[in-house]
Amino acid sequence: MMLKSLFEPSSVAVIGASREPGKLGHEILKNILDAGFKGKLYPINPKADEVLGLKCYPSVKDVPEGVELAVVIVPARFVPSVISDCSAKGVKAAVVISGGFSETGEAGAQLERQLVEAARKAGIRVIGPNCQGVNSSAVGLCASWPLVRVKGPISVISQSGTVLAALACWAEEDGIGISKLVALGNKCDVDEIELLEYLAEDPETKVIALYIEGTRDGRKFVEVARKAARRKPVLVLKGGRTAKGAEAVKSHTRSLAGMDAIFDAAFRQAGVIRASSVEDFYDACKALSTLPRPTGKNVAIVTSSGGSGILATDACEELGLNVVGLPVEVKDALKEKLPPECILRNPLDLTGSAVSEMYDAAASALASSGAVDSILMIVGDPMPGIAEVISKNLQRGKPIVPVMLGGGKAETEERAKLRELRLPVYSCPVRGAKALATLTRYTAQQG
Repeated sequence: MMLKSLFEPSSVAVIGASREPGKLGHEILKNILDAGFKGKLYPINPKADEVLGLKCYPSVKDVPEGVELAVVIVPARFVPSVISDCSAKGVKAAVVISGGFSETGEAGAQLERQLVEAARKAGIRVIGPNCQGVNSSAVGLCASWPLVRVKGPISVISQSGTVLAALACWAEEDGIGISKLVALGNKCDVDEIELLEYLAEDPETKVIALYIEGTRDGRKFVEVARKAARRKPVLVLKGGRTAKGAEAVKSHTRSLAGMDAIFDAAFRQAGVIRASSVEDFYDACKALSTLPRPTGKNVAIVTSSGGSGILATDACEELGLNVVGLPVEVKDALKEKLPPECILRNPLDLTGSAVSEMYDAAASALASSGAVDSILMIVGDPMPGIAEVISKNLQRGKPIVPVMLGGGKAETEERAKLRELRLPVYSCPVRGAKALATLTRYTAQQG
């Protein structure tokens, strides 16, 4: 498959590599090196003999061996001829980072048509132009920025480089990591539909996150998305929901945003999950890629903060989750293990005197109950040992969504432990509830 050359190339030419730190041609070459790419790497620059310790060639045609992937960072007017030059070296795919094409108007659109014509003549598949590149953590190919190296289960397709970078950086900071990242840019050739097909079959991708502003073939998109969603979670964040947002899309990537109601119906028909913000987008990715699936809507909330428990209750109920009454047998078990000041209802309030052993007792009783499908665990003023409690009780098979807030050294340490275990943590009750609702909804639609 030609798209494999985008993610698993044996050799890469960076056309437009630069000796000057801060320039894109320097930073991308450095990121590929720093990410640990093991294949052959060829900087291309007619004005340099060496870049970052690598022999530099004046043209891709001068590279002594074949090249599988070209990363192109030269002024737009030179790109069509560069793509033609790539043909001589057997290049199978190109990532055109350069801007100055159809997003700028008719003159740029003409250049883009020349780029496409040259690529088709050469049999080269193209990502971009006007994009932030690709990253494939499995092979250390960070042909993008910023540098992200932590391997993980989330793959992202995005028409926004900044949205792409945000998800990648958050996933790295949380220790969850990424599998593959693709910035579509103007998508003159390869688009979200082909990439969805590819990632649906990719064993390293457990969750597909897609930011789009429009699609050329709605019918095909629904067909491919439906097939992909049967295999793994597919999340969509769509820009251009309003009339003015759709107008802004035209000046960004010249996409046709279309009527949002049509997209909304198409997403539901395809079985993909729609997010409403970048934070919700990422929070859902975290939950879907790391937590077990709930078998129903019944949620128990455990908290050491009464106010946070109330906020979580409101959010869960508004999102279609059922804050279920605690069964008598659960209350009886908790009476034996918890101090009398604890409020034995749902939300289960352990009060401000809570310690990790109390959370352990609560999680154990709730996870053992057939009346509870999932647990939203809110840890105010996080205490030592809570990460071990969460990890241990997750092994019982029910999702536990941890929320930590209140700050302090203990929170920093416990978050770090959960990062090492690749388990998610949420920073407020509402975000945790939204992530759990998405997890529950996805499980229900899978049957």
